[in-house]
Amino acid sequence: MYNNLISATDLKKNGVSIISKIIKKTGEAIISVRGKGKYVILPLETYNYLKECELEAALLEIKEDIKNEKYHTSIEKHIKDIKEYINEEDDNV
Repeated sequence: MYNNLISATDLKKNGVSIISKIIKKTGEAIISVRGKGKYVILPLETYNYLKECELEAALLEIKEDIKNEKYHTSIEKHIKDIKEYINEEDDNV
C-alpha cells in the first residue's frame, strides 16, 4: 500500500514527529481515518508551488477564453451586475 500513510491513531500518539519522518522519506504524508486515506500533508513549499501552478493554469485558461471570445458579458455589464448585487445586499441588511 502507501509507505506515506499515517493512521489517525498514530498521529495522536506521535504527533508532528511522525509527520516529519514520513515527509522526509516520501515528500508527503497521507492521514488515514478508519483505514481510508483522507488528508494529505505537504511541505509548505510544495503547497505554495501547487497553488502557483493552479493560478497559472487558470490564467492560461482565461487568456485562451478571451482569445477565442468565450465569455458572455461585457465589462460594463459585469460592473452593472456587481453594483446591482451590492444594492440588493444592502437592501437585505
